[in-house]
Amino acid sequence: MARDPTVEVPPEEVHHYNDLGEVPWDIQNYWAQRYKIFSKYDEGVWLTDDAWFGVTPEPVANKIAEHMAQSAPAGRSILVDAFAGAGGNSIAFALSGRWKRVYAIEKNPAVLQCAKHNAKIYGVADKITWFEGDCFDIIKNQLKDLAPYSVLFASPPWGGPGYRSDTVFNLSTMEPYSLAKLYKEYSMFTEHMVLYLPRTSDVKQMAKVVKEGQKSVVMHYCMEGASKALCVYYGGFNLE
Repeated sequence: MARDPTVEVPPEEVHHYNDLGEVPWDIQNYWAQRYKIFSKYDEGVWLTDDAWFGVTPEPVANKIAEHMAQSAPAGRSILVDAFAGAGGNSIAFALSGRWKRVYAIEKNPAVLQCAKHNAKIYGVADKITWFEGDCFDIIKNQLKDLAPYSVLFASPPWGGPGYRSDTVFNLSTMEPYSLAKLYKEYSMFTEHMVLYLPRTSDVKQMAKVVKEGQKSVVMHYCMEGASKALCVYYGGFNLE
């Protein structure tokens, strides 16, 4: 029987689990919270097994999108999502209606396919332009002309020693990109950036990169009374 060409076929690494018995043991806790991650999960959301660990829960993504929409400098109409993952934040930014365009970057091709597919489920596929590749290269080359009109959001990988065990997470040892690396690279594109970081991140390290005379705002995002992560707002975001 011929395949229906109108039906999307996921890459081999992509799954949509419908039953707990199908789910690998290490992501079962995440799957149990699937509707907090994507409220439209049952409509066919795609994720790779690794992508489960990096998706911002939908209520948190929506609140971040709301804060960025309300506080961004008035002349900025473009939002760049540097680590799009499976699309949770990019979708929330597009749904906010604040941005003329959302540009979303993802290095992993299978995860990028998930993000594109999930954006269709949420009805915002036409509001997002997708890029596959290294975010630093794409921002520096393909998006450089958009810098005067852009703000940037980044939810980088949180690898490195101590992410789960340290009382205070050392952002200088975060892997594969330290806070200093992220700030240096992104500030060449725009000073208006928001970084999504572990809730135990060292606030002194976040403040250290701020230029003299400028300020940053750190905001925790919570679900069910517990902090899930924090965002540090650099540049001209007015959150007061």
